[in-house]
Amino acid sequence: MLRCPNCRGKQIGKIGSHDYYCWSCCIELTVSGDQINVHQIESDGSLSSLDDLFTLEERRL
Repeated sequence: MLRCPNCRGKQIGKIGSHDYYCWSCCIELTVSGDQINVHQIESDGSLSSLDDLFTLEERRL
């Protein structure tokens, strides 16, 4: 089961073939291989990477 690396929550919704959304902390997750990339959704709809806030181990599936 996919867990959010930010809040460790399980309320994850699928929004694309490799894209997910955490309903607990409102961030977007993209799965690439065995790694999760974390993005903040900006007010204009663009995405800003939050990957630098997490270790590789925290972002691993």
